[in-house]
Amino acid sequence: MKQFGILFSLSILLIASSLGAEESEGNKESLETLAKEMAGIKVSLAETKLALETTKQESNWVWTCIAAFLVFFMQAGFAYVEAGFTRAKNAVNILMKNFSDLTVGAIAYWVVGFSIMFGPQVLTGFGVGVPAFAESLINAEDGSMDPAKYTFFIFQIVFAATAATIVSGAMAERTKFSAYLVFSIIITAFIYPIFGSFAWGSLLGVSTGFLESLGLGGGEGVGFHDFAGSTVVHSVGAWAGLAGAIVVGPRMGKFQTDGRVYPILGHNMSMAALGVFILWFGWFGFNPGSTTSIEGGSFARIAVVTHMSACAGAISAMILTWLLFKKPEIGLTLNGGLAGLVAITAPCDVVSITGAVVIGSVAGVLVIVSVLFLDKIKIDDPVGAVSVHGVCGAWGTLSVGLFSLETGLFAGAGFAQFAAQAIGVVTAFLWAFPTSFLMFYVIKKTMGLRVSEEEELLGLDILEHGNEAYPVSK
Repeated sequence: MKQFGILFSLSILLIASSLGAEESEGNKESLETLAKEMAGIKVSLAETKLALETTKQESNWVWTCIAAFLVFFMQAGFAYVEAGFTRAKNAVNILMKNFSDLTVGAIAYWVVGFSIMFGPQVLTGFGVGVPAFAESLINAEDGSMDPAKYTFFIFQIVFAATAATIVSGAMAERTKFSAYLVFSIIITAFIYPIFGSFAWGSLLGVSTGFLESLGLGGGEGVGFHDFAGSTVVHSVGAWAGLAGAIVVGPRMGKFQTDGRVYPILGHNMSMAALGVFILWFGWFGFNPGSTTSIEGGSFARIAVVTHMSACAGAISAMILTWLLFKKPEIGLTLNGGLAGLVAITAPCDVVSITGAVVIGSVAGVLVIVSVLFLDKIKIDDPVGAVSVHGVCGAWGTLSVGLFSLETGLFAGAGFAQFAAQAIGVVTAFLWAFPTSFLMFYVIKKTMGLRVSEEEELLGLDILEHGNEAYPVSK
């Protein structure tokens, strides 16, 4: 019995050992299977993360392109505002100039303007990139198209066209079309990009302009801040327009010898109003689109403050015209809305709704004061371009130093930001106005800047373009 017990115990041990070996082998296979599954999951997560990152990038590209298309549509708004604010006999000329700003300006910006604005700089840390075709910056090293940089390029092209077209309104109804085309090339190829390199040179990640890195105040300091172009786009275009308006002179009959100002009324307020609505709509690409990203949803906040500033500008302008002229005047009220849009363009990413309403309200008053002042000193600006884009662009840029929630004076941050803004505003004027004045003077002395008295009396449409906006059926 004892031997039998020993044999039985040994049998049990052998069976248990065999089962343990089989279980160990099974566990090993299970661990290997689990490891393979974990590796697969890890690869899948990496692929999902990459797909999400790609989707995020592509969504940002789509948003920026849509914003660029909205800014492109603003050219129609400018054309309608300017044509509506001027006389019927010059409507075709206005439309041709605005259309040409878009076409000629895009080619000039592609050939040299973009590289001057964003390329490797002649003087590192100052501005002014080395002239070259845009492909030198927006193509990858292997020569393929970089979709991110092409997206950036189309957005910048339509901004350049906006700066150029502001000049058209200030010089309307008496400027030679050929002379205007020459200056349109100059401003989009050189004048606008050079100042842009001072203020926005770092946006492509190649260079940095001196205004961006002023470093005023304590610590790292602050630099010039113009989020979407109150000064970079609007004031630069307006100061060029001011120079042109001075060199070309006022329209015949505008200023009487006895000192009176003869109002030359626009021919179509419906057209002008529609133009303002189009511009307002396009501004939702101009300002929110300058985020170039949907991440964080900041574009929605920017859209709100943009809209509220425009509303405040229109209301304050309407109230002031009501007080001054005993009636709410449509032209100045429309310009009040545009003034609010221009003013909020620089600070739209750093101010509250309340700040935006104050900024817009002040702009609505400033635009009227400026229009009356320019008439007083006999500078003829048919559409108020200098007042809307120049004066209110400067105000909006300065307002960053007052209303910025982080660096503004009213936020307790001191005067450093305001000083940086003032430097940028003054630099823009000292660059754009004298340079444009010189260019217009050279054009005047060479090919001629102004049409003849006969052309001005009969209208530029027939004699300059051989067409009429409103031909009479016979």
